[in-house]
Amino acid sequence: MALFGKPRYSTVTAIRKREIPPDVFIKCPISGEVVYTKELESNLKVVPKSGYHFQLTAPERLKLLLDGDSFEEYDANLEGEDVLAFEGYAAKLAENRQKTGLTEAVVTGIGRMGGVILSIAVMDFRFMGASMGCAVGEKITRAVERAVEREIPLIIVCASGGARMQEGILSLMQMAKVSAALAHLSDTGQPYIAILTDPTMAGVIASFASLGDIIIAEPGARIGFAGARVIRETTRQELPPGFQTAEFLLDHGFLDQITSRGQMRRCVINFLKAFTGRPKARPSPRQCASD
Repeated sequence: MALFGKPRYSTVTAIRKREIPPDVFIKCPISGEVVYTKELESNLKVVPKSGYHFQLTAPERLKLLLDGDSFEEYDANLEGEDVLAFEGYAAKLAENRQKTGLTEAVVTGIGRMGGVILSIAVMDFRFMGASMGCAVGEKITRAVERAVEREIPLIIVCASGGARMQEGILSLMQMAKVSAALAHLSDTGQPYIAILTDPTMAGVIASFASLGDIIIAEPGARIGFAGARVIRETTRQELPPGFQTAEFLLDHGFLDQITSRGQMRRCVINFLKAFTGRPKARPSPRQCASD
């Protein structure tokens, strides 16, 4: 009745809505399933029913893959610079450093997996879409060079929207630089395992992401050069179902394997043992760095 204003239940509903903190639930973009955030995190950010893999941060990925407390970070202070005086870029870098707690879009260092000492680089999509600028290219190149110098395997966990347009041609040069370093690593016989996560696109897939001795992807990961919409509008052709997904690329021979996140560590360890043999007693990463 108008005399009493709006029905009482609407006020109660509004109060209840306000009492639910944000980020308590998250919706699966594939199935529409609503998942309790804590349940999702306990399941490695994989939706239990649909199997959809939400993105992980670089620290989360390192914790998932490496032996406990074995990671030693390198080049943590290496930062991108506004070399072209691109409008708003310096502020964007500062904003992303504050938001993520990282200095750049990749974290690199030395760690162990199943007792095997290795060099690792993990890209973090939170930092400007893990776009590849000069600092990202330099950090990954140094990670490759550490594998060469210490004669240890290399792992790169890829996730990127591509080159960083604010750095122009200097960004594109990183494709060739990292690829050249990987060619040197290949000459030494040390293995390089590329792990492709959602999304791995453009200049990253056109260079180091596709050069692994073993290329593994997470289920459903989007992998490709240009986006599907751009390709469709340019070629004016309908694209095959599942185009630019990990499953499509596995069927067409681009990938070696698709592995769910919960099995990724064990899968990579098995590959490392196949390449290097079962690990013997080895020095810690810190001892290795001091040699």
